[in-house]
Amino acid sequence: MNPRLIAISGALKGTIFDLAEDEILIGRDVSNPICLNDLSVSRRHCLIKRKGAQTQNKLSEAEPQTGDVNSESGQPESKGHAVNLGSTTSGPANPEGVIAHYQFTIVDLESYNGTFVNGVPVKEHPLAHGDQIAVGDVVLLFLLHEAEVARETTGQSQEDNLITRSTVRLRREDALYLHPEKFEAELPATSRATRDLNALLKFSTTISSMRGLSELQSQLLQLILEVVPAQREAILLVDRSQAVFASICGWSTTTGRNDSLTVSQTITSQVLREGIALLSNDLLGTGSPGQTPSLLDARVCSVLCAPLIGFEGELGVIYLDSSDPAARFDEDHLQLLTAIAAIAAAPLENARRVDWLEDENQRLQEEIHVEHQMIGESAAMQAVYKFIGKVAPTDSTVLIRGESGTGKELAARAIHMNSTRAAKPFIAINGATLSETLLESELFGHEKGAFTGAIAQKSGKLEIADGGTLFLDEIGELTPLIQAKLLRVLQEHEFERVGGTRSIKVNVRIVAATNKDLEAAVRNGSFRQDLYYRLNVVSITMPPLRNRRDDIQLLASYFASVYSKKCKRRIKGISSEARSLLRAYDWPGNVRELQNAIERAVVLGSTELLVPEDLPEALFETGDNKSLSVSGYHDKVAEAKKLIVTRAIEEADGNYTEAAKQLGIHPTNLHRLIRTLGAKSKGLRAKR
Repeated sequence: MNPRLIAISGALKGTIFDLAEDEILIGRDVSNPICLNDLSVSRRHCLIKRKGAQTQNKLSEAEPQTGDVNSESGQPESKGHAVNLGSTTSGPANPEGVIAHYQFTIVDLESYNGTFVNGVPVKEHPLAHGDQIAVGDVVLLFLLHEAEVARETTGQSQEDNLITRSTVRLRREDALYLHPEKFEAELPATSRATRDLNALLKFSTTISSMRGLSELQSQLLQLILEVVPAQREAILLVDRSQAVFASICGWSTTTGRNDSLTVSQTITSQVLREGIALLSNDLLGTGSPGQTPSLLDARVCSVLCAPLIGFEGELGVIYLDSSDPAARFDEDHLQLLTAIAAIAAAPLENARRVDWLEDENQRLQEEIHVEHQMIGESAAMQAVYKFIGKVAPTDSTVLIRGESGTGKELAARAIHMNSTRAAKPFIAINGATLSETLLESELFGHEKGAFTGAIAQKSGKLEIADGGTLFLDEIGELTPLIQAKLLRVLQEHEFERVGGTRSIKVNVRIVAATNKDLEAAVRNGSFRQDLYYRLNVVSITMPPLRNRRDDIQLLASYFASVYSKKCKRRIKGISSEARSLLRAYDWPGNVRELQNAIERAVVLGSTELLVPEDLPEALFETGDNKSLSVSGYHDKVAEAKKLIVTRAIEEADGNYTEAAKQLGIHPTNLHRLIRTLGAKSKGLRAKR
C-alpha cells in the first residue's frame, strides 16, 4: 500500500490520507492537501517531506514458482488440494514490480500549539511506521507499510466435498458441557461422562497456569490426546484482519511437535466461518473427488474440528484427525472438544496478546537509540544524547555538571534507563536538603538504637539501590564525613550502617551532579581531591537554556500541553508575540523557570491562546521588547520601573548599595534591573 495517514481522533476520525507527493502541507486552510478543519490546528501547521526513490523489482525472483493464480484472490493456488504448513510461497511485492524506498520527515511550521510525535513536541523529526502525530486535537497514525501476512496459509488442504453423510454439526448452544441444565437432562450418568468432566477440570487448572503461547498450545494438545483417540492434531489461529489462518501448532503421536501437519481446509474454513463444531467419519469411503493426495496418503478417515471463540470474535480452530478405522470419533468426543475449545479460547487469546505486546516492546526498544524524557533537538542536546548513548551501557561513575534547572536528574535517569541496570532501582538523594546526621542515615541506613529515635533498623539508599543506580544531587554540598564514607563505597563497594559494625557489600552505580565549581572546591579544601577523581571518571555539562534557544518553543509547547490537561483548561497554543518574548529571555532558572512560567500562564490566562499578558513580568525586562508587538500596558510598566530605579540612583548620588537599600532589593538585583532596563543615567558614578 502507499504510505498514508489515518485520522484516529477528531471530527475526521477514520479518514485516510495518501502520502503520494514529495511535500504535503497539513493545516486548517482549505488550500492544504491535507485540510483539518479544526480550530486547534493552525492554518499552515506542519509539513511532511518525502525523500527516496523507486527501483524495478525482478519479477522472476518474486513471482510464485509453482501453482496457478486464483483469478478472484490474485493469490497462488496449489496444484494439489493440501498445502504443507512448513513452507510458504510469496507473491510479487506489488503488481507493477516496483519497490519504493522512501524516508518521511515531519516539520513544524511555527504552529501555535506545536506538532507532537508520540507525545513529544518536535521541530523536525523523521517518521517511523506506527508513529502517532498530534496536530492540535487531531491525532494521525502514520503507516509506512502493512504487515506481510500470508494470504494462503500453508498446511491447509483445499479439498471440496469432504462434508459427508456421516458429518455431525454441533452449535455452541447445543453443547451439553457448556449448558449444565441440558447436561443433567440429556447426558446419561456414565463413567465416561465422569471421566470427561474430570478431564475438563484438569484442562481448566492446567492452562490457567500457562503464560507463553507456544507452551500453552503444546500443553493443550497433549491433554487432548489423553481423552480423544486422535493421531494428529493442530491449533490454527486466525489473522482477523486478513480472515485467514496465520499460525499453526501441530502435534502427532508418531513425531511429537510438528507444525507442518496437513489439515483439511474445507472443514477448518467452514468451522471458522459458521462457528460450529464438525465431526466427519468415513472419509476414505466417500470416494470424493476433492480428496487430496496428502490426505489420501495419510489415509485419514475421521476428522474432528471445533471453533475457538475469543472476546473479539473468531480466534481459530482446534483440528483432530485419525487414520485408524477402529478408533472412530463419536458425538461424545465432539461434545468434549467443543467444551475444551470454549475453555481454552480466552487463555489462548490472552497469551497471544501478551506475546504480541512483548514483541512490540522489544521492537520499540530497539528502534529508540537512547530512551530519555528530555525535550530538545538543538545541537547542544544532540551532544547530550550521544554522550548518554556511549556511557549508559558501561558501569563507569558519571559526573553531571550544569546550572540549576538544566535537567541533570533527567540525564541521570536516561543513563539508568539505557543501562543494563534498567530493571533495577533508580534512587535519587539531594545532598543539600538534609543535615549531616540525617543525610548519613538516609544514605547508609542505621542500626536500632544507633541514636535517639532510632527505634528500628533502617536500610539506607545505598542498600535499596543495590544492583541499580544511585543519583547524588548537589554532590558539592556534602560534608567531609559523608565525603569520606562515600569514597569508601566507590573504592571498596562496601559500607556500614550508622551504629553498625558489619560491612555491607553493594553493587551500585553512582551518578553525581553539581552546579558548583568542584575544581575550585578542591583547591580551597572544601571537597576531597581523591573523591573528586573518583567521581569525575566521565563527565558532561548540561547546556543552559539560553544556549539552546531553538528548544524553547518545543519545551513551551510541551509544558502548555501538559498543564492544559492537568488544569482542565483548553489551550489552543502560544501566540507569536509570546513566543518572541520566551525566546528573547535569558532564563537564569533554565528549564525549571520556563516550566513554571508556562504553568502560571495556563493557570492565569483567560483565552485559549497564551499571550504576553499571561507571562511573568520578568520576561519584559530583557531590553529586547522594543521589537515586539507587546501591549502598551507592559511598555508603561517597564518605563515606570526605569523611572523608579533612575530616581533611586540619583537620590543615592550614584551609590548602588544605598539605592538598593532604598528600593528594598538586593544590590545584585539592582544591577540586573539597571542592565535590562537601561536605567543608568549618563554621568552617574558608582560609589563604593
